[in-house]
Amino acid sequence: MEHGQCERITAIAEARNAQSPKPGTLGGLISAYSSTDHFANLANATRRDYRKCADFLRPISDAPVSAIDRPLVAGIHDKAASKIGWRRANMVRTFLSQVCRYAIPKGLIDQDFAAGVIPKPNPKDRPYANRPWTVEERAAVLDRAPPHIRIAIALIMNTGLDPSDALRLTRRQIDNNTNWAVRGKTGHEVAIPIGHSLQQALDDAPSHDAVTILANSSGQPWTYNGISTVWHRFKKKLEAEGVLQTGLTLKGLHHTVATTLREAGLEERQIADLLGQKTPSMARHYSRSANLADHNRITMETLERENERRSKVVKPFKKTVET
Repeated sequence: MEHGQCERITAIAEARNAQSPKPGTLGGLISAYSSTDHFANLANATRRDYRKCADFLRPISDAPVSAIDRPLVAGIHDKAASKIGWRRANMVRTFLSQVCRYAIPKGLIDQDFAAGVIPKPNPKDRPYANRPWTVEERAAVLDRAPPHIRIAIALIMNTGLDPSDALRLTRRQIDNNTNWAVRGKTGHEVAIPIGHSLQQALDDAPSHDAVTILANSSGQPWTYNGISTVWHRFKKKLEAEGVLQTGLTLKGLHHTVATTLREAGLEERQIADLLGQKTPSMARHYSRSANLADHNRITMETLERENERRSKVVKPFKKTVET
């Protein structure tokens, strides 16, 4: 190997070492925590959020462990709120708390300095994020949406699944007239019966060969960015026509299901079971899940009846024909 090549390889190795977190620093604690089984077993969405927090903290990764205290964490929290918003700032606080809790029994730090930092409140003048859809909005969107968007809306609307979970749902996860899904955010199992409204939408959906239930206009599985882009363009068109109010999101359909069932008088536990908010044992037997599906079938029947009752008072949207 030529001398010049050796120098170049050495320089690259030194540069990589310089970028690696140093022991005894905040970056070192973060790196150690990120390699734990606890981090590896988190839901995909949580790991993704925590990595974003680590990226935000990278400029101060060389801060020595001895300098970490509650005032420092509070200052980081305040800085994050001004830079990336209150919600992500609270995520940074939570992430730092997890790092501290990992480091304490290792003798790397003596307390959870993030625990005493008060979370940032939701601004009172902030619009309702992911607000529930009105009956009129649901009817208008289903009436006007292209087929590959309509089936996605119908699936989310009639299951309460998070959009990202709905996009991942495969044909193999439908069995015994039930969607057997897993919430990506929590990893919780959820059994959602298919009501007649959703079954009709599935029967009317464009055919495709994708392994997923939902597919784009090319017959390929949707990506989250892909459906978000198409939905945004479609939504803006209806807003310009005065058909929709602003603030409508796909995630809002998840809230719509919960709101509809709550207004129909169902208990919080029933709603939580349908939306997958109950922590199941990893060793849960299929039979136990089947029992939950039967329980959820009653809840789904309530959702169907309530949606039908509300839709009867809404006139179908008629597109104006220009002359």
